[in-house]
Amino acid sequence: MNKPGQKILIVCDSSKSLIDFRGKLMEELLKKHSVDVFTPKIIQQSVRKKLTSLGVVIHESHLEGSHVSVLSDIRFIFQLYILIKRVRPDVFFPYTFKPVIYGTLLAKICGVERIIPMLTGLGYNFTNKKSNNWVSTITRLLLKFSLRPNRNLKIIFQNRDDYHTLVQNRILTNQHQVFFVNGSGVDLEHYAYTPPDLEPINFIMVARLINAKGIYEYYEAARDIRSRYPDVKFKLIGAYEKNIDAISPDLYNKIRYGKTIHYVGQVEDVRPHIMNSSVVVLPSYYGEGVPRCLLESMAMGRAIITCDSVGCRETIDSHSAVNGFMVPIKNVPQLISKMEFYLNNRLEVLKYGLNGLKLARKKFDVHLVNAQMLKIMQLN
Repeated sequence: MNKPGQKILIVCDSSKSLIDFRGKLMEELLKKHSVDVFTPKIIQQSVRKKLTSLGVVIHESHLEGSHVSVLSDIRFIFQLYILIKRVRPDVFFPYTFKPVIYGTLLAKICGVERIIPMLTGLGYNFTNKKSNNWVSTITRLLLKFSLRPNRNLKIIFQNRDDYHTLVQNRILTNQHQVFFVNGSGVDLEHYAYTPPDLEPINFIMVARLINAKGIYEYYEAARDIRSRYPDVKFKLIGAYEKNIDAISPDLYNKIRYGKTIHYVGQVEDVRPHIMNSSVVVLPSYYGEGVPRCLLESMAMGRAIITCDSVGCRETIDSHSAVNGFMVPIKNVPQLISKMEFYLNNRLEVLKYGLNGLKLARKKFDVHLVNAQMLKIMQLN
């Protein structure tokens, strides 16, 4: 039987993700409980202001989530151990790789009652890319060690492909307690429906500028389409930053300074941009949990094009109420073909968008997802 007013400690590798992905969950938790977060240094003051207004207790780390830094990781481990001992949480909730690997192990050592790591996609760590093979190997070994079965441990996945991958790699067994939720959910009131712009049809992509998100494929498809449909507009929103898989400087310069794509960069609020779009494109093969940008787009009634890849395929209903297309990864001709379908079937853009909204309401409503999360955490 659960006591009221429990302590939840959330650990992440991006302060912005706390609001974008966990904001509504924290609001729900704070109705009855207290929430501490351990986050990399908060740069955006709007994030700090929002967390403070919610009543979240903020602790900042120097974690570099997307980079290999032994010293940074050691410092993070030491700081997190001290924090867990001081906060003494009833529920420990880490998400993304480094918080999950280090945090889960430390929570076990500290005897935390409920340890609930969430894997929001496997990223590069279970691909065959030789360039980061040693990093992936170490990550797999650490993950296997950290996630060893424990009666206090419950693991959350956002898609079943990731679970099967970890089973195949002998990281998980049938002794583990495993749960599935439909991504991070989407706030259907915040991302409200608006009719798509059909005159003219235009396309938008929202993603970090890394290769595995399909930036090159989007650029090449846009270049081909615009050579034959010069009035069609393409927009790209997302940060270009230091990353092991960042697109080449040459491609970045073509995108930023060329006329093929309107590059906006990172934005605080994607809603105005989605509102002015017709179709949302994400040709990703990154190893997603469930891509948030597609959920937001579906909630706003946009038809989508994505890849037949882990996480992305969760967002497509290709049977009862078609809301978009899946194309093979790295297949530019197929991507072009689906774009042309929308250009030549404008009413289908509207129809597919409405079908996507139905799917978002049925499967991805943040309130439904958070109800699952609270049940798993034994806080409902």
